[in-house]
Amino acid sequence: MARVKGAIMTRKRRNRVLKAAKGYWGSKSKHFKMAKQAVLKSGNYAFAGRKLKKRDFRRLWISRISAACKANDINYSKFMNGLKKAGVTLNRKMLSEIAIADKAAFTALVEQAKAAL
Repeated sequence: MARVKGAIMTRKRRNRVLKAAKGYWGSKSKHFKMAKQAVLKSGNYAFAGRKLKKRDFRRLWISRISAACKANDINYSKFMNGLKKAGVTLNRKMLSEIAIADKAAFTALVEQAKAAL
Protein backbone atom coordinates (compact mmCIF):
# COMPACT_ATOMS: atom_id res chain seq x y z
CA MET A 1 0.00 0.00 0.00
CA ALA A 2 1.17 3.51 -0.81
CA ARG A 3 2.38 5.69 2.02
CA VAL A 4 0.24 8.76 2.71
CA LYS A 5 2.09 11.87 3.69
CA GLY A 6 0.33 14.52 5.79
CA ALA A 7 1.84 17.67 4.32
CA ILE A 8 -1.36 18.87 2.62
CA MET A 9 -3.57 18.53 5.69
CA THR A 10 -0.88 19.94 7.98
CA ARG A 11 -0.48 23.01 5.75
CA LYS A 12 -4.27 23.40 5.56
CA ARG A 13 -4.61 23.21 9.35
CA ARG A 14 -1.79 25.70 9.90
CA ASN A 15 -3.19 28.14 7.36
CA ARG A 16 -6.64 27.96 9.00
CA VAL A 17 -5.13 28.84 12.40
CA LEU A 18 -2.92 31.61 10.96
CA LYS A 19 -5.90 33.09 9.11
CA ALA A 20 -7.88 33.15 12.38
CA ALA A 21 -4.91 34.87 14.08
CA LYS A 22 -4.63 37.58 11.43
CA GLY A 23 -4.38 40.98 13.08
CA TYR A 24 -2.96 39.65 16.35
CA TRP A 25 0.03 41.52 17.72
CA GLY A 26 3.61 40.36 17.07
CA SER A 27 4.51 36.70 16.77
CA LYS A 28 0.97 35.60 17.55
CA SER A 29 -0.03 36.33 13.97
CA LYS A 30 3.08 34.85 12.34
CA HIS A 31 4.23 31.74 14.22
CA PHE A 32 1.95 28.74 14.21
CA LYS A 33 2.67 27.60 17.76
CA MET A 34 1.90 30.99 19.29
CA ALA A 35 -0.99 31.62 16.92
CA LYS A 36 -2.59 28.32 17.92
CA GLN A 37 -2.47 29.25 21.61
CA ALA A 38 -3.83 32.73 20.91
CA VAL A 39 -6.70 31.42 18.77
CA LEU A 40 -7.71 28.87 21.42
CA LYS A 41 -7.63 31.55 24.12
CA SER A 42 -9.58 34.02 22.01
CA GLY A 43 -12.17 31.33 21.33
CA ASN A 44 -12.62 30.89 25.07
CA TYR A 45 -12.97 34.64 25.55
CA ALA A 46 -15.53 34.81 22.73
CA PHE A 47 -17.56 31.97 24.28
CA ALA A 48 -17.57 33.64 27.69
CA GLY A 49 -18.28 37.02 26.08
CA ARG A 50 -21.47 35.75 24.49
CA LYS A 51 -22.74 34.80 27.94
CA LEU A 52 -21.57 38.07 29.55
CA LYS A 53 -23.26 40.11 26.83
CA LYS A 54 -26.69 38.85 27.89
CA ARG A 55 -25.93 39.63 31.53
CA ASP A 56 -24.64 43.12 30.73
CA PHE A 57 -27.65 44.05 28.61
CA ARG A 58 -30.06 42.88 31.30
CA ARG A 59 -28.21 45.06 33.84
CA LEU A 60 -28.45 48.04 31.46
CA TRP A 61 -32.19 47.57 30.93
CA ILE A 62 -32.81 47.28 34.66
CA SER A 63 -30.79 50.47 35.30
CA ARG A 64 -32.81 52.36 32.69
CA ILE A 65 -36.13 51.12 34.07
CA SER A 66 -35.04 51.96 37.61
CA ALA A 67 -34.08 55.51 36.61
CA ALA A 68 -37.44 56.02 34.89
CA CYS A 69 -39.26 54.60 37.93
CA LYS A 70 -37.50 57.04 40.27
CA ALA A 71 -38.74 59.89 38.06
CA ASN A 72 -42.29 58.55 38.61
CA ASP A 73 -41.94 58.17 42.40
CA ILE A 74 -41.80 54.38 42.61
CA ASN A 75 -38.90 52.02 43.04
CA TYR A 76 -37.96 49.28 40.56
CA SER A 77 -39.00 46.27 42.62
CA LYS A 78 -42.45 47.68 43.47
CA PHE A 79 -42.94 48.64 39.82
CA MET A 80 -42.08 45.14 38.56
CA ASN A 81 -44.26 43.55 41.26
CA GLY A 82 -47.16 45.84 40.31
CA LEU A 83 -46.79 44.98 36.62
CA LYS A 84 -46.81 41.29 37.44
CA LYS A 85 -49.96 41.65 39.55
CA ALA A 86 -51.58 43.77 36.82
CA GLY A 87 -50.88 41.03 34.27
CA VAL A 88 -48.55 43.11 32.10
CA THR A 89 -46.08 40.75 30.44
CA LEU A 90 -43.59 43.14 28.87
CA ASN A 91 -39.96 42.10 29.13
CA ARG A 92 -37.24 44.37 30.50
CA LYS A 93 -35.85 45.20 27.07
CA MET A 94 -39.19 46.57 25.89
CA LEU A 95 -39.82 48.38 29.18
CA SER A 96 -36.45 50.14 28.89
CA GLU A 97 -37.19 51.12 25.28
CA ILE A 98 -40.57 52.53 26.33
CA ALA A 99 -38.92 54.39 29.23
CA ILE A 100 -36.51 56.07 26.79
CA ALA A 101 -38.74 56.67 23.76
CA ASP A 102 -42.24 57.24 25.18
CA LYS A 103 -42.31 58.74 28.67
CA ALA A 104 -46.10 59.14 28.67
CA ALA A 105 -46.64 55.44 27.97
CA PHE A 106 -44.18 54.53 30.72
CA THR A 107 -46.03 56.81 33.14
CA ALA A 108 -49.27 55.01 32.22
CA LEU A 109 -47.55 51.68 32.98
CA VAL A 110 -46.41 53.05 36.34
CA GLU A 111 -49.97 54.12 37.18
CA GLN A 112 -51.22 50.67 36.20
CA ALA A 113 -48.59 49.06 38.44
CA LYS A 114 -49.45 51.37 41.36
CA ALA A 115 -53.15 50.54 40.97
CA ALA A 116 -52.44 46.80 41.08
CA LEU A 117 -50.47 47.13 44.34
